[in-house]
Amino acid sequence: MSFFGSGSNPFGASANTATTTAAAGRRKDPEIASPPSDTVSCLRFSPVTSYGTSTFLAATSWDNRVRVWEVTTNGTSEPKAEQMHQGPALSACWAADGTKLFSAGADNTAQMWDLASNQFVQVGAHEAPIKTIHLISTTDYTCLMTGGWDKKMKFWDARQPTPMTVIDLPERVYCADVTYPVAVVGIAGRQICLFDLNKGPKMLPPVESPLMFQNRCVSIFMDKEKTTPAGYALGSIEGRVAIQYFQQFNVKNNFTFKCHRSPAAVNGYYEVYTVNDLAFHPIHGTLATVGSDGRYAFWDKDARTKIRGLDNPEMQLTCCAFDPKGALFAYASGYDWSKGHESADPSKPPKIFLRQSIDEMKPGQKP
Repeated sequence: MSFFGSGSNPFGASANTATTTAAAGRRKDPEIASPPSDTVSCLRFSPVTSYGTSTFLAATSWDNRVRVWEVTTNGTSEPKAEQMHQGPALSACWAADGTKLFSAGADNTAQMWDLASNQFVQVGAHEAPIKTIHLISTTDYTCLMTGGWDKKMKFWDARQPTPMTVIDLPERVYCADVTYPVAVVGIAGRQICLFDLNKGPKMLPPVESPLMFQNRCVSIFMDKEKTTPAGYALGSIEGRVAIQYFQQFNVKNNFTFKCHRSPAAVNGYYEVYTVNDLAFHPIHGTLATVGSDGRYAFWDKDARTKIRGLDNPEMQLTCCAFDPKGALFAYASGYDWSKGHESADPSKPPKIFLRQSIDEMKPGQKP
């Protein structure tokens, strides 16, 4: 089975020439109350949606903390609780019923936070920082998948102190996403590792990224019936995103496109920015990207057009997420250290914003 095609088609002229709309101005997006004190590394909404007009949003950050807020569709928020790692917290995922939150970080541990009892206990460990954590829940088994800078993927039963499975990788884990029965893991050296999760994880031979620079973020998208994972979007540090399909008959639909670049030339050159995160809308299947240029952009990958974007950047955007109903888009601003410590500005603290997204993310919208 081939997972990559050789074609590389940019977005059409409507995407390349579209001006970013002021309608997406950040000043109109409400801020989360009591944000982290250091850069936000991950945002995740609770998968449980039976809270009426409110749901819960979790964030990990470089101040070592994991936080949870209750948020509403009109943008109000209330901090509920927090826990702390012994190093920067880098990733989080929810239990399927929303009662527990799992997190991982630079203290080399994976933790389970029982929100009802407020217990915070270690459920996994690596020999180096853990960059990603995801829950795999199937009829055959349930486990946590952690990816570390020790070049290992580990699969954990939270009730056991030792991993169910350990898989050695060629390089360090930089990003990952899971939608059963598939996991996609981006590692150093521009490699992609694909996992078949049926009846236990099995890694397929690594393949080379279609992008020419370091992997930064990845997100799986579903087929049009929203029943089966169809492919994934991969972002890089060079302001490009690749759309890749899993099945051979869809390889012709693989393409890459430019994003997060300066709207005008600077000293004769266009500045290129990292794609820090991306996420697919759960209802419409459209794509959101956030970057080091301080902008977010919404894309219709099927029509290969840009829907809209942010026109007044203040700080770099580091991560983003949609809630399960697709009503809210959360994104975090803060310094991503892409220009070194000398460019850090203490007067611009991290923030998390909420934006109503159900209508803006509809395909077919004009920028």
